[in-house]
Amino acid sequence: MFHLRTCAAKLRPLTASQTVRTFSQNRPAAARTFGQVRGYTAPVAAEPFLSGTSSNYVEEMYYAWLENPKSVHKSWDIFFRNTNAGAPPGTAYQSPLPLSPGSLSAMARVQPLVEAQPNVDKLVEDHLAVQSLIRAYQIRGHHVAQLDPLGILDADLDSSVPADIISSTDKLGFYGLDESDLDKVFHLPTTTFIGGQESALPLREIIRRLEMAYCQHIGVEFMFINDLEQCQWIRQKFETPGIMQFTNEEKRTLLARLVRSTRFEDFLQRKWSSEKRFGLEGCEVLIPALKTIIDKSSENGVDYVIMGMPHRGRLNVLANVIRKELEQIFCQFDSKLEAADEGSGDVKYHLGMYHRRINRVTDRNITLSLVANPSHLEAADPVVMGKTKAEQFYCGDTEGKKVMSILLHGDAAFAGQGIVYETFHLSDLPSYTTHGTVHVVVNNQIGFTTDPRMARSSPYPTDVARVVNAPIFHVNADDPEAVMYVCKVAAEWRSTFHKDVVVDLVCYRRNGHNEMDEPMFTQPLMYKQIRKQKPVLQKYAELLVSQGVVNQPEYEEEISKYDKICEEAFTRSKDEKILHIKHWLDSPWPGFFTLDGQPRSMTCPPTGLTEDILTHIGNVASSVPVENFTIHGGLSRILKTRGELVKNRTVDWALAEYMAFGSLLKEGIHIRLSGQDVERGTFSHRHHVLHDQNVDKKTCIPMNHLWPNQAPYTVCNSSLSEYGVLGFELGFAMASPNALVLWEAQFGDFHNTAQCIIDQFICPGQAKWVRQNGIVLLLPHGMEGMGPEHSSARPERFLQMCNDDPDVLPNLEEANFDINQLYDCNWIVVNCSTPGNFFHVLRRQILLPFRKPLIIFTPKSLLRHPEARTSFDEMLSGTHFQRVIPEDGLAAQNPANVRRLLFCTGKVYYDLTRERKARGMAEQVAITRIEQLSPFPFDLLLQEVRKYPNAELAWCQEEHKNQGYYDYVKPRLRTTISRAKPVWYAGRDPAAAPATGNKKTHLTELQRLLDTAFDLDAFKNFS
Repeated sequence: MFHLRTCAAKLRPLTASQTVRTFSQNRPAAARTFGQVRGYTAPVAAEPFLSGTSSNYVEEMYYAWLENPKSVHKSWDIFFRNTNAGAPPGTAYQSPLPLSPGSLSAMARVQPLVEAQPNVDKLVEDHLAVQSLIRAYQIRGHHVAQLDPLGILDADLDSSVPADIISSTDKLGFYGLDESDLDKVFHLPTTTFIGGQESALPLREIIRRLEMAYCQHIGVEFMFINDLEQCQWIRQKFETPGIMQFTNEEKRTLLARLVRSTRFEDFLQRKWSSEKRFGLEGCEVLIPALKTIIDKSSENGVDYVIMGMPHRGRLNVLANVIRKELEQIFCQFDSKLEAADEGSGDVKYHLGMYHRRINRVTDRNITLSLVANPSHLEAADPVVMGKTKAEQFYCGDTEGKKVMSILLHGDAAFAGQGIVYETFHLSDLPSYTTHGTVHVVVNNQIGFTTDPRMARSSPYPTDVARVVNAPIFHVNADDPEAVMYVCKVAAEWRSTFHKDVVVDLVCYRRNGHNEMDEPMFTQPLMYKQIRKQKPVLQKYAELLVSQGVVNQPEYEEEISKYDKICEEAFTRSKDEKILHIKHWLDSPWPGFFTLDGQPRSMTCPPTGLTEDILTHIGNVASSVPVENFTIHGGLSRILKTRGELVKNRTVDWALAEYMAFGSLLKEGIHIRLSGQDVERGTFSHRHHVLHDQNVDKKTCIPMNHLWPNQAPYTVCNSSLSEYGVLGFELGFAMASPNALVLWEAQFGDFHNTAQCIIDQFICPGQAKWVRQNGIVLLLPHGMEGMGPEHSSARPERFLQMCNDDPDVLPNLEEANFDINQLYDCNWIVVNCSTPGNFFHVLRRQILLPFRKPLIIFTPKSLLRHPEARTSFDEMLSGTHFQRVIPEDGLAAQNPANVRRLLFCTGKVYYDLTRERKARGMAEQVAITRIEQLSPFPFDLLLQEVRKYPNAELAWCQEEHKNQGYYDYVKPRLRTTISRAKPVWYAGRDPAAAPATGNKKTHLTELQRLLDTAFDLDAFKNFS
């Protein structure tokens, strides 16, 4: 219906003909076509029914009458004809003659009469009331839907019934109606589909159909969506009479899937009753629900589904949705199963899987990937989204028609974990959207032991989804057909609108949090009811038997058939003696490794480039490669400075990064740089996206104009999120080894809000799940006097989590020692002191024959430091990343005269060299930079120590003693020299905060550490 809103104030001064002309001019274009436009000729009196909301209804009736006088009730036909004849609106109404023999001929003789003045207000108001009633059910019907299978708790935690929902006839008074109106026929608005083919229904039938659509086992939340087309689509799916119909074949398929879901859990319970498995009992309908979503999506063209889920029901999903071999699942319960030497592994209900198979319903190939996850609920959400985005990117699926994601959630976690909100807010951002995710909430109506009334402030656990206008379908999980229907609709929604959608399976948890837990301690009433609850399989089987869809022997045969499959798989599982975690890999990289998963070599080629390539990239980086593009004047100066650096065969930090990226793009490596403000760079040094100063949203990315057939470069400012965005980029990096994926923190200390991703995925990911990942973290770090918050990227935390042994000196004579070290580590930690070394480590990250996470502590003041420059000579072909940069000054020329060898890393080197020069101690103090902190460069540092036999050793850092690198470096240095000498400390004292907030104190502390570093008698009393 076209709502022609005109306020009464505008109606009164106009004549009727003027009003019609105004409506005609302002009315939106529509499919309707009108003949000659007839207008009111009588002046509009101050009639109440022509003002306010009533006028909308009259206007709609009038336009319908203009199109076809027979389309409206005869009383309206007479009213409009009388008005056209000149009668005032208040006197234009005539009651139609009662139906009787001859009445039709009498009706035909009715002349326009102006004497009668019947009251049409009641008719109009009643129709408006019915429209309001319909809208009330659409908005709030879900509050009274019968969603809880146990019948003891309202899904919205509120037992009251909204005042505008007709739960009894006395509530009709809210709308100005009463029981006598129930059999009156009312015209239906176009914002409802309850009429089917009928345009009018009695009020009693209107209410009945609304209750059937919105108040049974499905509760639909959608009226907050601000798109009319989407609202109409949902109304049509749930209001159309008889739309939720299933064929007998579909019902039998649903029953068979329920059998598999239920009997799988029963089998595990019989065989391993004392093992934790986080079974699905109470929500067995999840398996057919997921299969329905996948079937419908496959039918709509999707051929790759990436899933993330918590532990509950995971084994069942692996077995009956992903189709993991049952014997591989059953052998996980064997306590005698030996682990292969591929890592430390993880518990069976955290493992992932990748499988390609034929979808039996659509007869199309479908690839299913279930991402491995930790116990940290919802942490896998952004990881799944990132992997989905990457798979879409690599196959050119720009609209999400081929690759999609399904996320499963628990009710308590969905409401309680902030990462859910962060992930939702990535869903529609251009560089992060996956074009719609289907969210399925397994709503047990309980947390671990926590009652939902104590676990959330919102009515539903799913209310967070409303922020992105995602429709929410609540459904009673003990009604399998209702569940299947909403899952079909959810898949169709995603296919149609490419937006998120939520299916809330309101169910229960038959056991405790795990099978060993006793829920009666905390939920006695709920679990008394659960003990009485008939399983959904039994309920549905009885229903189908009563309908004659299946008979009892057929049902029992289906059960025995699946039980036999499980028993045979159990027998085979006893032959499994070794657990291979690689069989549970969720993101294989075909062709990157050998067939047995090993690197194709254990060498790394040089990371340098030819001068032509360096010059070409530098020239593009210092120019605007498109015409008619006006850049900011300040940026012009920056580009000019870059050009001068290139002419002088020198690079600064930004140019070194440009050359690393540009050269990898030439080699076909996709690069994705993401994070807060990364396009310009927090410190205004990068400027990878140029903005036209005269045209809004007109931008240029010079990096994408380097080579004719280069790989694409993606640089994208993220939302103000660390947890969600870092998880997303981790997922993106999972998809392919042939991409350099980087996440940059705005300041290094901001990574701690993403600590879960670092601790649970990045650091132990390969050890737990045999899943390599080459993600790069760029963490700005340095004591610059900016206060405690923007100083430290907390290197001590990353170093503490490194898996090398500080007390064991590795075999330094081993071939390719440096590469073997990298292969054995869990991640690489570097703090480069030169742009050239930064360039090399970025290129090495891709040229290595395997993938490891790379943590780089990037500088702030060094971005513009005049001494932080690198010559092209150190970046040419044959050069490589320097794990250690040794002393190359006067001290190195006379090593026997050196009295102190200072080891340091990063920016403090420039403070030390400046101080050494000022004190004239270039021959007495040698300074060696450790660029790669982990894996620790034992071999190169041993050479350094031997070079200066008479020097005492000291570690110097600008961080506080209990922070930074000291606790990591000291024991390893001592191991390097077989503990022959002490390793002294020159740096700030221990402190609780990373840095002082007082500038003077900062400078005083810096001078104190420099005094200690160059006082050759500083440690005499400690010897």
